[in-house]
Amino acid sequence: MARKLQNLRNIGIIAHIDAGKTTVTERMLFISGNKHRVGKVDSGTTTTDDDAEEQDRGITIYAACVTFDWKDVHINLLDTPGHVDFTAEVERSLRVLDGAVVVFSAREGVEAQSETVWRQADKYDVPRVAFINKLDREGADFTRVLGEMKDRLGATPVPIQMPVGMGPAHVDNPFRGIIDLIKMRMMTFEEEGKNLKEGPIPEELLDEAQFARAEMLESLYPLSDEMMELALGEEDISNELVRKVLRKGTLERIIQPVVCGSALHGIGVQGVLDSVKYYLPSPLERPPVIGTHPKKEKVTETRKPNAKEPFSALVFKILPAKTGDLYWVRIYSGELTGNSRVYCSGQDKKENVAQLWQIHATRKDRDGQIASVGTGEIVGLIGPRFAVTGDTLCDQKSPILLEAIEFPETVIEMAIEPESTGERDKLADVLELLKRQDPTFKAKENEETGQTLISGMGELHLEVIKNRLLRDFKLKVKVYKPRVSYRETISQKIEVTGKCNRLVNGQQLFAKIKLRMEPDDKTESGVALRSQLPVGSMPMEMVQIVKDEIKARGESGGPIGSFPLAKMKVTLLDAEATEESTPMAFSIAAGEAFEEALEKAAPIMLEPVMKLTVTTPEEYYGDFVSDLAQRRAQIVSTDTHVGFTKIVAHAPLAELLSYSNTMRSLSQGRAGSSMEPLAYLEAPEEVKKQFEM
Repeated sequence: MARKLQNLRNIGIIAHIDAGKTTVTERMLFISGNKHRVGKVDSGTTTTDDDAEEQDRGITIYAACVTFDWKDVHINLLDTPGHVDFTAEVERSLRVLDGAVVVFSAREGVEAQSETVWRQADKYDVPRVAFINKLDREGADFTRVLGEMKDRLGATPVPIQMPVGMGPAHVDNPFRGIIDLIKMRMMTFEEEGKNLKEGPIPEELLDEAQFARAEMLESLYPLSDEMMELALGEEDISNELVRKVLRKGTLERIIQPVVCGSALHGIGVQGVLDSVKYYLPSPLERPPVIGTHPKKEKVTETRKPNAKEPFSALVFKILPAKTGDLYWVRIYSGELTGNSRVYCSGQDKKENVAQLWQIHATRKDRDGQIASVGTGEIVGLIGPRFAVTGDTLCDQKSPILLEAIEFPETVIEMAIEPESTGERDKLADVLELLKRQDPTFKAKENEETGQTLISGMGELHLEVIKNRLLRDFKLKVKVYKPRVSYRETISQKIEVTGKCNRLVNGQQLFAKIKLRMEPDDKTESGVALRSQLPVGSMPMEMVQIVKDEIKARGESGGPIGSFPLAKMKVTLLDAEATEESTPMAFSIAAGEAFEEALEKAAPIMLEPVMKLTVTTPEEYYGDFVSDLAQRRAQIVSTDTHVGFTKIVAHAPLAELLSYSNTMRSLSQGRAGSSMEPLAYLEAPEEVKKQFEM
């Protein structure tokens, strides 16, 4: 299945929920000839939203992959969720993609999750183009969205199209076409966007179009001496040169070309596809991947996107199945064939690759089994058993360990309880399966209560998990209300000495450990451990015993409510050993030092605080402000546009459980909201008192 690398595009569609990502994907498939009918989100007939939960809710939950051709390029496209509860799907997709199309609603503009996905794309240095969608909607404003991209995202948007009119058919100047500022032609669309008609720009729009083209060229002059010289000499600038400079600026992530339209009606989607072809990179135009040698951490390994390089790939998604899990991987170098062996460097295991499959939507294509795959491709593997999301697969003779994918910490949990012993075993198997599929889903059993605590990124995330347990896996379990995942930490720095000097089973034991415990904002979860032990103060094997004991104590939870510890660091300062110092002695001394320090360092509770964005009709603004004040919320900003007010606030998650019901009640169902994790901050004393023993 070797393709010309320069003609390959691995891209993602990313945006806030309801901006129209899945509709854009569906139109791309239709206009490219991959589908003969356009699926609709509202009727659950789209290609990429093929899960029952997605079809019921009309939203994307799981990243889905489709592959198709447009002109002379082959596109591997990942359609990602817009809801913040499923942001891990965006994270792992952007980790392996070469470029992205960011979709904005022309009415809502830059929204909360727009900012999140933009930051994620920045994190992985992903070049992107923008599509301003829904220009046929009431309140659409192309220019305002461009301004918000600059102000809120720090972007440098370069419009290469301008809309002709804005808004629905009944307004004075409705959206009815697009002017291409490169070719300087007017475009109209028929047959749901499949039939594009080009013509001259109407006389009454010519001045505006020429001004917009001049602005576009002005933003490109700093990127090209050739273009600058032509401009100074008042010579014509060719379309080919304009596209060349746009591509250069996009690949260097200096600018973002902007196209526009209405995906629902197929208007402008051809411009999106052309932008993918002209401006987003092939695998050859991305830098080589850099990793380390799995057995030699300080040895840097590099892989270029070349078939002659040793094989390397990253597992970024796993779809569990009884017939064999399907591993989604991005090939960074070399080639891979079916019935071969690879090395999983993260697990230090050899893996079988029995079959290779072309991925279609969220499943493997029934007709898509392939014999081999080359550099730059995204493909499904059947056969591996040990690899997890973020693991590297590589050639055992030339091993490499690529940087793993980092996922955010969970903020909410829910208790579930199996109705019988038989169901308990079945539940354990299902939860392991779900954890393989979703790296942000956590599950642990409370041996004292017999309940299992599952945790996730938000209420919707847990609700989807619950529905899968009950509907898809038909488990008989009791489900309790969601509750907040608190953390515990310390507020002071303290130094203590733990000592073991006792007789155990007739044996005298002695050990002494001095450690420092202090707050550490860099440690998002768990306890960071450092050693400053003087050389020779204790045997190296004993150092590991001490570290293991402190790690185990840290994992057992804090002293207030046994919540996980976070944002703290322990440094080993000194040790004293004699002939009577055994592993047990050092373990006891380290444990006592840790517990004493934890008690004396003024433990506090941390609660998850969310960034909440509410968009409400102006008449309900006062009601929302009053309600948020009662929820310990701090209003950060408000912005009014076309009769709607956007409120951005920071509020504790504990005060926002079931907030969607309150929001609908306050606004008669006319408001919308989204929230995303902001930070773990100190909880007030009244929250702490609820959990103190």
